[in-house]
Amino acid sequence: MAKTAKEAHIKPIGDKILVKRDEAKTRTEKGIYIPESGQKRSVTGIIEAVGDGNIDPKTGDRIPVGVKKGDRVLLSSYGGNEIDLGEVKLFFVDPDDILAVIED
Repeated sequence: MAKTAKEAHIKPIGDKILVKRDEAKTRTEKGIYIPESGQKRSVTGIIEAVGDGNIDPKTGDRIPVGVKKGDRVLLSSYGGNEIDLGEVKLFFVDPDDILAVIED
């Protein structure tokens, strides 16, 4: 099974962004296991692929998306549509679902 958007041959269209969310915590700091139903969705991730951007209806120019592949981002908790590639789950998100780029 594919592990990345490239391996799965997935290319977002328009201003859509494909993100691999970081793994949710499965244990507390004290080592207690958290059941899947109690795990919070991760709000950080890595951008796997970015669409070419939408077209400005007035000028016909392409409006670039403000992030690029490989950026680490802070995401809205419930934004995005999940796609399951077997070993990996990716999320299609809109630019508005990305709150910030995390710089190292």
